[in-house]
Amino acid sequence: MIPSACDDPINRRILCVAEDRVTGFHARPFNEIARLSGVAAPLVMERLRAMLAAGTIRRVRQTLLSTSLAEGALIAWKVPEKKLESAYTWLRDNDPFTGHVVLRSSEHSTAPGADYRLWTTLKVPTGYGSMQEHCAILSRAIGATDCVPLPVVGMFALAVGHTRRAGLQPGDKLPEPPTMQVPQHPVLNPEEWQVLLSLKESLSPEEICPTPWAGRAAALGMSEQRYCDIASALDARKVIGRFATFLDHTAPRNRRAGTGAAGLFHWAVPEGLEERAGAECGRHICMTHCYWRSGGAVFGGAQIMGVVHSPTREEVLAHKAAIDSHLAACGIPILHTAVFWSNRAEIRPSEINPTLYRDWLEKYKG
Repeated sequence: MIPSACDDPINRRILCVAEDRVTGFHARPFNEIARLSGVAAPLVMERLRAMLAAGTIRRVRQTLLSTSLAEGALIAWKVPEKKLESAYTWLRDNDPFTGHVVLRSSEHSTAPGADYRLWTTLKVPTGYGSMQEHCAILSRAIGATDCVPLPVVGMFALAVGHTRRAGLQPGDKLPEPPTMQVPQHPVLNPEEWQVLLSLKESLSPEEICPTPWAGRAAALGMSEQRYCDIASALDARKVIGRFATFLDHTAPRNRRAGTGAAGLFHWAVPEGLEERAGAECGRHICMTHCYWRSGGAVFGGAQIMGVVHSPTREEVLAHKAAIDSHLAACGIPILHTAVFWSNRAEIRPSEINPTLYRDWLEKYKG
């Protein structure tokens, strides 16, 4: 039997690369994983297929920088407690443009925003709708009494990599702070959209092969070379993310990879220090996501928000304490900070297909 556990030594070597180390577009992505991991490409593909079949990993796919292709935000929802479960289920089952759906609880019940327990990510294809309209539709559907969109101003960290982060010590950080990335909104032609929408779909087990894009190119009536040339050009325009393998970090069997607890951190800092504070937070390797977001008045004026996973809540808090100490050492005052714990989560990519969006609006706009 082919080993499929995340802590198998060979699988661990593969996942330490495959989760978040293959940046941009690659015509032969499994060769790149092999090069970076030191595991032969045929074995890489065999093990990824086995882990996918076993449910150790949720999907293998080319990610896009969707903040450049759609209006996006983290949305915090205030929903009556008795409607929380039905709201969670409705969003999960009926809105493909809502990606992550997470039930959270604040570490302190009196913290600003503690009554916003339902959190989602949302993407609205640029030019096809508005965040406000979409949120209004969802509010009616789920019975929300309020929602707060928190759009991205700048990004400092977005690299999940649960396996390679296992065993990190609080305070472990990059040698230099990252450069803030800001959302771009390039205009794409129909052929580019065709390739992009084809590219983003999860790979089937049969596509975990030396030439994963050949069948998709053929389905569009183009050569594999043409398909890859367009994808490479899109990569150069900064709309392509990572070729990534997604560990099912909600599964108890994968907690050995360091995913037993997750905290969403909030920091409020003085105006003018957002970019510097975000970069100093984002350089901490424990942070899988770190953004400067706008609209956090309900949450004590928080501007810097990010996520840390670790085996236990105590370890998550140890990472946060190290970040707080580092900010103080850098002379960056913390005006407010909070932790929101993930209690239940459905993790998936947000749809960005404009045609599907028009169909969705027609069905739910009323």
